[in-house]
Amino acid sequence: MKDAIIIGGGLAGLSAAWRLRHWDTAILESSERIGGRIRSEKRGAYFLNWGGHVFGGRGTSTDVLLSETGTGSVDVPGTLAGTHMNGKVLLKGPLQTYPFRIPMKMSDRAAMITAGMKVSKDVFRYASVVRRRPNETGEQRQQRIYDFENDRCFADYLGNIGPEAEALFTPTVTRSAGDPDEISAGAGIGYFSLVWNIGQGLSKSILGGPSTLTETIAAALRDRIETGAQVQEVTQHKDHVVVRYIQDGVEKEETARTAIMATPATISHKIGVDLRPELRAALGQVKYGSYVAGAFLTNETSSQVWDSAYGIATPKRSMAVTLNLGNIVRGSETSRQKGGSIMCFSPAILANNLLPLSDEEITDIYVRDLSEVLPGFEYIIEESHIQRWELGAPYCFPGRAKLQETLMKPEERVFLAGDYLGSLYTETAITSAFTAAERAASLLARENQPRNTTVAAAPATSAPASAAPSNSAA
Repeated sequence: MKDAIIIGGGLAGLSAAWRLRHWDTAILESSERIGGRIRSEKRGAYFLNWGGHVFGGRGTSTDVLLSETGTGSVDVPGTLAGTHMNGKVLLKGPLQTYPFRIPMKMSDRAAMITAGMKVSKDVFRYASVVRRRPNETGEQRQQRIYDFENDRCFADYLGNIGPEAEALFTPTVTRSAGDPDEISAGAGIGYFSLVWNIGQGLSKSILGGPSTLTETIAAALRDRIETGAQVQEVTQHKDHVVVRYIQDGVEKEETARTAIMATPATISHKIGVDLRPELRAALGQVKYGSYVAGAFLTNETSSQVWDSAYGIATPKRSMAVTLNLGNIVRGSETSRQKGGSIMCFSPAILANNLLPLSDEEITDIYVRDLSEVLPGFEYIIEESHIQRWELGAPYCFPGRAKLQETLMKPEERVFLAGDYLGSLYTETAITSAFTAAERAASLLARENQPRNTTVAAAPATSAPASAAPSNSAA
């Protein structure tokens, strides 16, 4: 019997497995690739990327995991809030000046300025909400974040501001893969806080690409990973958990003392057949949006106007944002190297419009739009690849806050991990994985004690801490 089975080989599952690496564990991944929605590939000095791209900085769980695994990272260089709209690209200057510099009618400009002032004010209110408070748990902080402006959608919060102003706001709020009439007002305000880097800390890029982290962990745990393992159900018993799965067409069964479901909420809802009814119902209510990503390797030999930018919002285009991943090289080079890497990202309704098309058709659309945003782009493409994420990212909808307490209450032997448990994407995936691993390790350690010895249970928190016991071998 295993000590723990981790279901899901994405960032959350691998993070939990890393923290439980000194226990007897197994990782079951349904696909043939480890990493989930973290996907990048090295290309010389650059990398292509299709998934998560910015990560938590100093003091975060991500920072701890990067340090423990020896994975290098750098601060994302360049502006994160560039914009291209109505034929003009803005890469410099205070964000507050953008509405005055984008070509548009005076009536649209007035609506944009009014809405911008409202959002700016509430971004600082949001920053106060997310600020850590003395002696509070991670769960308490996350509940407060979800409670913020969670009773209405972002579209209702903005009101009728006209199509031009709405177009400028949409690329930022749809990064969650939900449209403005789907995500909560608080979540929309939170995304502006994230992009403006006020009150939050997603500011790191992983050297060599995000898959460097997941592949490093997978290499250390390679003999424990089973790919192509389609888990059908997870059931809890008094002293163990049973996981049934199909691999290569064969039905299999594995038992363990604990299990961590590091799968999307919709999948955890399906396979967690005997979870508490209220927990299973809450998992079924978590909402996901789709996204499509394009990755392009370029071969330019001279400086480009976009070299100083990292992120460029692209209203009215097939993608919501264009990411200059070559900017990471630009930030450390002494002279301009050849080439670059560009990622474009289409969430929510933009993704739904693209998903029925072929990869070639999507590529053509992206190249056409990118050539408008990045002059001459069509002439410097060396490689292009499309990734579809139909089950993309969870988004915070009005009423989502009511689910959090139920989702955070642990089961006896089955623990949850994943980015749907919080509001900071990759950071939430890692933090929730650490928490799940701590709870599993605490239970395993207690059960390893002699029966005549009383051991106090270690409190389960979301703070980074080692979940490895000192008296157990892998």
